[in-house]
Amino acid sequence: MLYITFAGISKALQITIIGAGLAGLSAARTLAQQNIPCSLVSVQTSERAQSVLAEGGINAALNLMGEDDSPEQHFHDTMAGGRRLADPEAVRGLTEAAPGIVRELSALGVPFAMSGKKMLQRYFGGQKKRRTAYCKSSTGKALMTAMIDAVRQYEGTLITRYPHHKLESLILNPEETVLRTKEPDNSEELHAEDDSEHMACNGRCLGAVIRDLYSGEKIRLTGPVILAFGGPCGLFPGMTTGTTANDADALAQVYSQGVALADLEFIQYHPTTVQIPGKRLLISEAARGEGGRLFVMRGEKRWYFMEELYPELGNLMPRDVISAEMEAVVKDDACGDQVYLDLTGLSKEIWRKRLSDLHEQTIRFLGLDPARKPIPVSPGIHFFMGGIDVDRQHRTNIEGLYAAGECACQYHGANRLGGNSLLGAIYGGRVAAMTAAENFKTKSREPQNVNGFAAVFRDLGAMDGAVEYESSPQITEKICGILVSALGITRCESELTAAQQELRQLLERPELTEMDRKRILLGEAFVKCALERRESRGAHRRSDYPQQDDTQYLKRTIVRKRDPEEIRVQFMDPAGKRCE
Repeated sequence: MLYITFAGISKALQITIIGAGLAGLSAARTLAQQNIPCSLVSVQTSERAQSVLAEGGINAALNLMGEDDSPEQHFHDTMAGGRRLADPEAVRGLTEAAPGIVRELSALGVPFAMSGKKMLQRYFGGQKKRRTAYCKSSTGKALMTAMIDAVRQYEGTLITRYPHHKLESLILNPEETVLRTKEPDNSEELHAEDDSEHMACNGRCLGAVIRDLYSGEKIRLTGPVILAFGGPCGLFPGMTTGTTANDADALAQVYSQGVALADLEFIQYHPTTVQIPGKRLLISEAARGEGGRLFVMRGEKRWYFMEELYPELGNLMPRDVISAEMEAVVKDDACGDQVYLDLTGLSKEIWRKRLSDLHEQTIRFLGLDPARKPIPVSPGIHFFMGGIDVDRQHRTNIEGLYAAGECACQYHGANRLGGNSLLGAIYGGRVAAMTAAENFKTKSREPQNVNGFAAVFRDLGAMDGAVEYESSPQITEKICGILVSALGITRCESELTAAQQELRQLLERPELTEMDRKRILLGEAFVKCALERRESRGAHRRSDYPQQDDTQYLKRTIVRKRDPEEIRVQFMDPAGKRCE
């Protein structure tokens, strides 16, 4: 068990970014361009961030493929893929900014696939236009390389790096009530709580405490905070395509401090993954974008079921649809129990120019040549649409605290389209930084209210000299088993209720560390959100409520920990108004 004392180091007022993946780098670069100092905090270097693992591409309606594409069509595809649960104005901002973002990335040196001087784009799931710009099937790595170089020019001056550091706690003043002007909204109100021009925030964020994973030294960083630490893969160890370094501790910590979360029930299962030691190996959607076909054996013949069931988009239906169909066909007594991805019909040119890295990866990790033999695949957890609740400006329910990237809930609604994650990370990081910068410029000269500092340190145990910081592997394994049993592709009330009871029983174990308790409560929040949504929508499917119900559930789930014993779920419409 690890105990570390507080070193008492404090830094000057600046903006702190927790996470150095694509969203964090985008935020840091945006702040530096405005001459605002920031700290970039991460457990690992950017070269090992989860953003590096993204494969297929980044969406933008550049209209380079002669298909009359437009940001408006990108908007409609994104809203339809997310089952209209995302804030439409936020999504519109994303899709309108996308072409400029991709052109800027190209100018930074990202080696997008080209034909002469024209950028090439490929088909991706849930989209009828070739809209996804790509770098073979290693787009995330290429984007991260360019962004790391772009940020490096500011390091040592405006950007201070804190690698191998972990978020210990936010520094909050929970007693301070802040009135924030509401966003303009022309949509019809759904049982709005009030018609005032302001909304009350739940306290103010004054900074963050971070811990050096090598020395144990703790540092207090004062000023606004942008959270960009990725998805909670660590709640599902071995079951996700994401990096094992995203351990979910940061999300569990901020949730325990009153940060509101949203839409946790929407967990995306990517249809084409393969189990390897420690995680799921992703077989990029780019493979299907280039002509890959899914089949299952039905008797002695291959049944290319997606092409028969969905003749318009076939293997390029949204991921939630394909994963659900895969689950259904392997349960069919007339079919085999394994789905395969057939890439044997792809040309040598496609393998050489567009999928060479996927070809190498499959041979290295699976010992299988996909050009000659179909790949056995099954759905695996790939992306978390839910996360920290933010508004269009990426503000959380706490003044001075912002969130972007996969740790935040924005843009994707009930199901994310492939190619929108890299875009959402870059755009979201930029918006969060711009919002934080506006507040920083106006408030940096104000005296800082630090009444919340001592309370935070007492909660951490640092004032007494020691804290249990780490979760235990045995408890993590138990949490994972409970969540996986209830939060699969298809759920039902009895399984969810049983999971909630098991998590409550787990809380009674005397050997729990403080982080164990926080992770259990975070897991319960996932289960509670899934229980409250009594319908099937996007990635959330209920066998006991198989239909999508727009009359009751065209709204988002908001969950906030009120006290150690209470988890409350409320509903809000997609534009952010609280519903009854």
